Amino acid sequence: MSGHGHGHGGHSHRCCEDEHEPAERGLEYALYQRIDIEKLQCLNETREGDGKLVFKPWDQRTDREKFVESDADEELLFNIPFTGSVKLKGIIIAGEDDESHPAEMRLYKNIPHMSFDDTGREPEQAFRLNRDPLAQLEYPTKIARFSNVNHLSIHISRNFGTESTRVYYIGLRGEYSQAHRHEVTICNYEASANPADHKVDSIIPQTNFIS
Repeated sequence: MSGHGHGHGGHSHRCCEDEHEPAERGLEYALYQRIDIEKLQCLNETREGDGKLVFKPWDQRTDREKFVESDADEELLFNIPFTGSVKLKGIIIAGEDDESHPAEMRLYKNIPHMSFDDTGREPEQAFRLNRDPLAQLEYPTKIARFSNVNHLSIHISRNFGTESTRVYYIGLRGEYSQAHRHEVTICNYEASANPADHKVDSIIPQTNFIS
């Protein structure tokens, strides 16, 4: 892992707590409620189902009891389906204040069931992360690229140098709109039929009666 500079380099996106009341921040980071949690996947998690635990309420962001840890190496891949359409504006990701904290995050949209083989493609956006055990740093997204997100994939590609990565909290900020159900409408065209659509060959009435 050496050789990768992890300097802040102007990438600190610290939000001033004075600008937002805690209640407002909680509302802003309520997109976790719009995740189809039963279908959420986390690849390379040590224990099955732990990846779902890090999408939790704002007031639990520093809770250390629920977390996900990577298994075979430092990578984690979250496949996050939403129940509607999301305009994603920002992400917070919090880990331990040590080398297990994620160091890089790559975002992909609308690619359901991504695998690690798929992460070679160009992401919609990538971030070099700072250690953030208190969930204070927000990474703003390029909203134009994340204005119609039905499925979000988060690839944790590196940490700060240890064999496994640990994540306690992932916060998603943005706007949500309900998915529109496209009902199939069967129109009964016969009810208002156009006579021109039903041309019948002229039948000459048989009026020759036998007298």
